[in-house]
Amino acid sequence: MHGHGANASTWYRQIEALGARHPVYAVDTIDDPGGSVQRLPMTLSSDVAAWLDEVFEGLGLERVHLVGHSYGGWVALNQGIHGASRLARLTLIDPGGVEKVPLRFLASLVVAVFAIQAPASWRPRLARLLAEAALAELPEIMAPVMIGARAFRPYRKPARLFTDEEMRKVTVPTQVILARRSKLMRPARALARAQRLLPLTRGEIVPGVGHGIPQEAPDLVNERILTFAGEAIAPG
Repeated sequence: MHGHGANASTWYRQIEALGARHPVYAVDTIDDPGGSVQRLPMTLSSDVAAWLDEVFEGLGLERVHLVGHSYGGWVALNQGIHGASRLARLTLIDPGGVEKVPLRFLASLVVAVFAIQAPASWRPRLARLLAEAALAELPEIMAPVMIGARAFRPYRKPARLFTDEEMRKVTVPTQVILARRSKLMRPARALARAQRLLPLTRGEIVPGVGHGIPQEAPDLVNERILTFAGEAIAPG
């Protein structure tokens, strides 16, 4: 599950590595610009879980290792709370919902929109300076994201903070991968909360990277997902 305002193509650095070992489904979130079509409003967290469960059912999936980044991490964690019947494991990558979305994160999105208009030769440096991996992404990946940012208005609020009681409802094995330079959360505090409330198998803070971990550290993310998935099917 991808981040806010994006689409399934943002997983292009993961698909080859993961697809060589497992069937992979990358889904356009229903309330973001993409291939999914929303016909009814989703006002409750349980509505989002019901929609994703319908996706699993439509694909004929009974046991899913669900991976989510950013808002997609919120969707994945929400599924563990409200619709875990088809879940085998959860991988949460710098996810929403573990801490309240700070104003600095929303401000960073605005800065990124302006920075992406900079000359292409400047963008890798700006990406490192601002910890915004999207600035250095391939143009064909970012073009639809920018069209969506200009023309699409999602009918949802920022990913809300899950309560302690909600997070304790997650029962499937979970791993959490956080960014040291994340603007979405204070990673040490977020990891401590995840360790306290979730059935955490693995939790780590990746040094030197910002919120876009799948783009900045694709080999690490791929290895963590594959290792975790392998543990899920290992004999005994």
